[in-house]
Amino acid sequence: MPQDLPDRSRFDYVIVGGGTAGCILAETLSRSGRASVLLCEAGGEARSPWITIPAGFYKLLTNPAYNWGFWSEAEPATLNRRIAIPRGKGLGGSTLINGMIYVRGQPQDYDLWAERGCTGWGWDDVLPHFRALERWAGPDPDGMRGQDGPMPISEVVEKNPVGQAFIDAARAQGQPVNPDYNGARQEGVGWYQVNQERGERHSAARAWLARARRRPNLTVLTHARATRILLEGRRATGVTLARPSGTVRVDAGEVILAAGAVQTPQLLELSGIGDAERLRGIGIEVVHDLPGIGENYLDHFCTRMNWRVSQPVTLNELTRFPKLLGEVAKYALNRRGVLTYGTGLAHGFLRSRDGLDRPDVQYFFMHASYANAAERKLDRFPGMTLGVTQLRPQSRGSIHAVSPDLAVQPEIRPNFLDHPEDRRAMVDGMKLGREIVGQSPMDAFRVAELSPGPDCRDDEDWLQFARANGQTIYHAAGTCRMGTDIAAVVDPELKVRGIDGLRVADASVMPEMVSGNTQAAVMMIARKAAQGIISAG
Repeated sequence: MPQDLPDRSRFDYVIVGGGTAGCILAETLSRSGRASVLLCEAGGEARSPWITIPAGFYKLLTNPAYNWGFWSEAEPATLNRRIAIPRGKGLGGSTLINGMIYVRGQPQDYDLWAERGCTGWGWDDVLPHFRALERWAGPDPDGMRGQDGPMPISEVVEKNPVGQAFIDAARAQGQPVNPDYNGARQEGVGWYQVNQERGERHSAARAWLARARRRPNLTVLTHARATRILLEGRRATGVTLARPSGTVRVDAGEVILAAGAVQTPQLLELSGIGDAERLRGIGIEVVHDLPGIGENYLDHFCTRMNWRVSQPVTLNELTRFPKLLGEVAKYALNRRGVLTYGTGLAHGFLRSRDGLDRPDVQYFFMHASYANAAERKLDRFPGMTLGVTQLRPQSRGSIHAVSPDLAVQPEIRPNFLDHPEDRRAMVDGMKLGREIVGQSPMDAFRVAELSPGPDCRDDEDWLQFARANGQTIYHAAGTCRMGTDIAAVVDPELKVRGIDGLRVADASVMPEMVSGNTQAAVMMIARKAAQGIISAG
């Protein structure tokens, strides 16, 4: 059952959103025992038995109890397809349903943030926070990893021979092997790192919130969706929450939004904060004109190339009866086998063409192939997949409320493939992927390319394949951009410009995309934000 709100209805900090960032904020801000903290989560407790089983994301990704189930608008650049935009729901947020891949990004990403006005967010500033997050189980020859943090990080436990063949093929093609892409350099190929320990998923709720919930100064409310930020003039004073028992008001010394890149801008707009003309157009009274809200939407667009495999050693067979029974037993006995897999086995962070100063494409190799990638339906024959994504897309989209009713999904326009550099990087990345899989170490497994297939030859063919088949890989960011210019939504302290007592601390504050999966960066943002709030307090 949802918790009851205590008699006291005022808190020093009210955190909106119990996802990745919210769990870290709640744990850090409540640690001293002095500040009263309320964490509000619109979803419920993370109770599904599939959550701790890494392969359970296949089940949870389409479960409305754990996924908000957003969809993009149909856009011509992606052939008028509506593309699924999954967002985690419940305590732990997207760390309940994601592929668990842990990537810090490249140092240049954060130095660029600092160069563009985000003082204090350069690589040297954020590295200590990454280290404090991690409990890294591998070697650390560069001395850059954390070993004592709350979140266990390990290399994938099952190293399938098809994955090793991909690594060997990349090396044969001339790419370096990199045993730790979160160390001194990202470039190269190797095995992915994941937030797992002993073969189990570790969500943000498990790593941070579980330890904090025993503290009397922390209150956690589930099934409590923030419907409006309360304002007195230009100061945030609390929130209204929709609960099963009705709507309640909670007052706050400071409100911290951690609802994510989709719902944080929507809540701001529904509270009267956003582009004045847009808000008036949907019947919302304007409190503060801040046109940047909902703009600068960033996401990673990914294509998936598939090959038929000659040997029955892929997930396509291992996840079907009768072999699945053996895999279930293996996992039950020693937490090994196919149930430990997420969305990536072997990685590649590579340069798609000569002349680039750092990697611009990321590869996700998996010994599985999908009859339907969006629905994660596996082929009924042995197969393998190489996901290809551009690390730093230049296209910018938007996410905006279209109704004063919070239950109406916001309008999500990713604008994928709008920028010519994005189109070039995707095409060159796919061509490089084909070249790698064509190397001799893959001969023992590779039968034939299924998609895009041998008829895909020139750049226009590749681009058409991307337009027809590409999907997001669920890295929504940037819609409340940090900066110091007039279009920025939050300043480098993550305070909403022009509104006192209100901050944003989630993926929406990223001014530019990080080079890789975004969950590690979100964890860093939340920790750095919490430390800054404590220091300022």
